[in-house]
Amino acid sequence: MTTNFFEQLIALQVQGNWKMTIQQDGERLIVSILLVDDKIGDEARKMIPPMILKGTAQEIDAGFFDSIKEPVQQTAVLFANMEHYLKQLDEAKAQSAMEKDKETKERKEKDERKKKFAETMKKVDDLDEKKQYQLAIATLPKTDQFPEQAEEINKRLEELRNKNGQLTLM
Repeated sequence: MTTNFFEQLIALQVQGNWKMTIQQDGERLIVSILLVDDKIGDEARKMIPPMILKGTAQEIDAGFFDSIKEPVQQTAVLFANMEHYLKQLDEAKAQSAMEKDKETKERKEKDERKKKFAETMKKVDDLDEKKQYQLAIATLPKTDQFPEQAEEINKRLEELRNKNGQLTLM
């Protein structure tokens, strides 16, 4: 006796492993078919129920592939979607990590710039207290290095120039 069972199984063109259980109950058969793919990382794959066919051997022979074709193809599509989803999720996590790293780096650079600005302005204040206005003016940070503090720098420069002018007039 020659059958083409496995040829028809291959013709379904689905990835995964077939698990089939056949139980005989008198003249009737109970056939359980489950398509599994252990390569998929999504645990939801384990929730897919088996397909159950019940009938006589002749009934199952006659309708086996017609009965399983659509559910098996839907399962295969579901597996493909699960795998695609997991890959996209991993990609999104990687992108998110890169964004966090970028934000952290930018924040750190900004904090360092604020610290450098504050240190330089402290030196300017010290020179101002010592009435060393020209040195204080020379020590002021440049507006092109700290554009976000340009207004503060220009205001301080004007104050120091005024003080320096008063000193030379006296």
